[in-house]
Amino acid sequence: MPIPLPDALAEIETVLLDPDRLVRAVAAGRRRGCDRPAWRRVELRPVDLAAGRRLQVVRYDQTQAFTANLAYGEQAVGAVADLLASPFGNWHVDTVDSTIQLRVTKGGDAQVHRAAPRALAVQHEHDRIKPRILDPADPVFHLLGLTTADGVVKPTRQDKLRQVEEFLRALDPMLASLPDGQRAEPGGDDQPTGGPIRVVDLGCGNAYLTFGAYRFLTAVRRLPVELTGVDVKAAARQRNTALARELGADAEITFVEGTIGNAPVEAADIVLALHACDTATDEALARAVRWQAPVVLAAPCCHHDIAAQLRGRPAPGPYDLVTRHGILRERFADLLTDALRAAILRLLGYRVEVIEFIESRHTPRNVLIRAVRTGVAPTAEQARDYRALVQEWRVRPRLAELLTDLLEPVIR
Repeated sequence: MPIPLPDALAEIETVLLDPDRLVRAVAAGRRRGCDRPAWRRVELRPVDLAAGRRLQVVRYDQTQAFTANLAYGEQAVGAVADLLASPFGNWHVDTVDSTIQLRVTKGGDAQVHRAAPRALAVQHEHDRIKPRILDPADPVFHLLGLTTADGVVKPTRQDKLRQVEEFLRALDPMLASLPDGQRAEPGGDDQPTGGPIRVVDLGCGNAYLTFGAYRFLTAVRRLPVELTGVDVKAAARQRNTALARELGADAEITFVEGTIGNAPVEAADIVLALHACDTATDEALARAVRWQAPVVLAAPCCHHDIAAQLRGRPAPGPYDLVTRHGILRERFADLLTDALRAAILRLLGYRVEVIEFIESRHTPRNVLIRAVRTGVAPTAEQARDYRALVQEWRVRPRLAELLTDLLEPVIR
């Protein structure tokens, strides 16, 4: 039954300001008949810092995220009051003892649903081991050879399992950025109405990520999915197809033999690319952009192209001190390559984050480019900065070459 909105928000306020009870809260959407909130989405959770426990508030606009760690007391109380006064249409709150979902009805009341706490509750401490996002006992991990038949992770496969689940952890919050009809808020009961979510894994290899994404989206988030894995090797297609059949998912998962740039695959809602080597990452990003894919996650690997260009020409100004040593030049090439990729995506209508998705002790290839299509036109300053960077270093990013027809009109 609907209840008065002020009463429901008062309960939410109490939870948000309780550092021992709150796990995570998300505010999103717009109330019917109201202006849009100042922020597209807001996330709150307690974190333990050197200075003590703080309420972390992450506010998202159309292009970036703004993080503030607020002391409990006046700072946190003021921020929470402002957020609760904003015309968000939905609140999802995970606590240690329950999950609360609040939806503002057409009449301006609150429809509140309470359930048992979710298994994905995170710890406050930054350095504490996170709980598994997908149970190691899930049959998919045994099928992939990562666990024993009784769900115990094999010692030699722990890094691979951690890599997959951290990628899924990075994917989870992006689901709320899918178009209306496919959008899925964490823990929501409503099913998307726009048909299955189309996911394409470009350069899937042995398909650890492909199968992990399938099980997470279907078994944990309970979403309808059509997933395609692309790899250039026929042996990979045959092996992965057999595994999909053994899992009983061959109707939802298909594998295609072909290159990332040319494989016969339909446009996707979510594009994944885990460690596509060198310019194969650029091909994956280019294909996602041409599809206007709403969500893109790519973990680059082996940045040889820009590194080779830097070896063939002198560095600008005093930066020879950076590139004269081979190991420093290679590491700088990695940074420059991914900075240019992020810049190109922004110029072509994406909000972009470049984050560490897994600790370097698991793999040195731990950078993740995470992008959401907004369609927002770039600013003149963004175009000017991109032009200046490529001209200063006299490099030609492969992604720019693949998207010349789209990029040139923007950067002129």
